[in-house]
Amino acid sequence: MTAYLHETVFTWGATPLKFGAGAADEIGHDLAQQGAKRVLIITDPGVAATGVPERVAEAARAGGLTAEIYDGVRVEPTDVSVLHAVEFARQSVWDGFVGVGGGSAIDTAKAVNLLTTHPADLLDYVNKPIGSAKAPPGPLKPLVAVPTTAGTGSETTPVCIMDFLDLKVKSGISHPSLRPSMAVVDPLLTLSLPPRVTAACGMDVLCHALESYTARPFHSFPRHTPATRVAYNGANPISDAWTEKALHLLARSFRKAVLNGGDLDARTDMMLAATFAGMGFGNAGVHIPHACAYPIAGRVRDYRPGDYPQDEPLVPHGESVALTAPAAFRFTFPTDPAKHLHAARVLAPSAPEQRDPREQLPSALTSLMLDIGLPNGLAGVGYTTSDVPSLVDGALKQQRLLAVAPRTVRDTDLEAILADSLENW
Repeated sequence: MTAYLHETVFTWGATPLKFGAGAADEIGHDLAQQGAKRVLIITDPGVAATGVPERVAEAARAGGLTAEIYDGVRVEPTDVSVLHAVEFARQSVWDGFVGVGGGSAIDTAKAVNLLTTHPADLLDYVNKPIGSAKAPPGPLKPLVAVPTTAGTGSETTPVCIMDFLDLKVKSGISHPSLRPSMAVVDPLLTLSLPPRVTAACGMDVLCHALESYTARPFHSFPRHTPATRVAYNGANPISDAWTEKALHLLARSFRKAVLNGGDLDARTDMMLAATFAGMGFGNAGVHIPHACAYPIAGRVRDYRPGDYPQDEPLVPHGESVALTAPAAFRFTFPTDPAKHLHAARVLAPSAPEQRDPREQLPSALTSLMLDIGLPNGLAGVGYTTSDVPSLVDGALKQQRLLAVAPRTVRDTDLEAILADSLENW
């Protein structure tokens, strides 16, 4: 066999998909096709209050299944909230799971599936350096993801993310077996999303697309063996195709979906964009904005955004990712100017040409962020210059993500990116 020093192979996988208005009403049939008879529906209190999980449960029961709802998911899940869901699930025996909601619910459902199917300490499975990054010892049970936000793309990805409270940082579990066995994507379920949630979720989609599009190319990594090839391969031609399509959809409909939530065409575009971006980054990976986002969310003090639960401080995931995106893509620009400029042209085709080409994509991002009402940088969510060292320390713990960046990211680079992100305009 020929010996290669660098990678010549990439893998690409995605969840089987059912998409369209009314798709959620067919879930009983879909679950039965996977051999499920007793299913636990996992959701959060806010989504439960909309009646969508009960509607999904009724559809499952109409298909002859037994269905129960767990509605204790925490928005932006923690290790504590995930383990609470696991303990609830262990009180009975399930042969399938349904995650209904945003990434919080779907990610929690992934963890519940893993830890009830193959019981172990949570940290055994969590990514290094937080945990041991052990692989699941066998296949998982069927998991159908029913997203109610156009955001995380969790319905197509092999990762689940949570906040580790004692460490004040986010990390997660990454393994191909975590990918849901099916995604049922129904744009009708997003019509009631308020503007601020729509905006934050949409920025998560946009950063998924841009980060995977600009990620380190798969062929620049050292050669893997089949057993060590990771879920995040780096930028590759198939992921690029999906992320480019996501960017076109976002350019057409992101502002519309925030400003007029009842626009079903815009909502449909956003759901497609979230799914396409998930199909891209779920294989290529994400990098600097997501690595910075985890300590930004994990170390929040007083910030409480509108349209979200007000009982405790929270930086929504999409906001935490977006805040450093302009500075991050300014930093990555030299690695592939053509890709950065193409992404900027897709997002803002009529935007004036910047004197410094490095500013074209950051300018398109800040213009969008202004239009949809995002906070102005880290200062807008309560951070100051004195917080930068702590945020750098938290971002450095995300080596799995930083390794996907198209250039080496040192602590001094993160310091500059975070300082530059205190205000974005």
